[in-house]
Amino acid sequence: MRRSTVVSLVLLTAVAVPVTAGASHKPGHGPGTAESLSIVAKPNPVVYGAAVTIDGRLTSAARAGRNVILESDPFPYDDSFSNVGNVTTGASGNYSFTQLPGLNTRYRVRQGNLLSPAVTVLVRIRLGLRVSDRTPDRGERVRFFGRACPEHVGALVRVQRRAAGRWVTVARTRTQAATRCSTYSRRLRVFRDALYRAVVAGDDDHARGIGPTRFVDFD
Repeated sequence: MRRSTVVSLVLLTAVAVPVTAGASHKPGHGPGTAESLSIVAKPNPVVYGAAVTIDGRLTSAARAGRNVILESDPFPYDDSFSNVGNVTTGASGNYSFTQLPGLNTRYRVRQGNLLSPAVTVLVRIRLGLRVSDRTPDRGERVRFFGRACPEHVGALVRVQRRAAGRWVTVARTRTQAATRCSTYSRRLRVFRDALYRAVVAGDDDHARGIGPTRFVDFD
């Protein structure tokens, strides 16, 4: 087997192994019975203010009605995971949690002596976009503006136009301080019908934000 294939298989396997290993097994677990605890987060990335679902499955001879603990480690990551929820597995060993992370956060789950891998949930900056005039005269200066949440003062915002199947940056600005969130504003002279969007750069605690698209159509 090629080395690249082996690496890919390892990266795609998101299941847990026991925290402690030994020759003994739990009562009721026959020889060769493997236990595992999987974890997946969706959607990932998630937009700030939206919910993410953390779910997975306990694979075990006795998998129903088992207590699963969800632990989190928000940025800056220091491996100090704390308990943020408890659920009981279903008949098939499935479990599910709903979380509202405020910043990039690592999650893992624990069941008895099983510990899942950690999954990092990226939280995108929530970026809005409005235009002062969607049907301007050709050559008119149009104001592109919006809010970035949570507050990120001084973050770079790019106003982009769709052209030839790709997004092209046509203007840049920086976010300013405001109540709870940051704001940005940029005036741009427009000369053609086009689809626009805004993108704000991310940082260590949040992923980059992508605003909604707005179509500017000349009268």
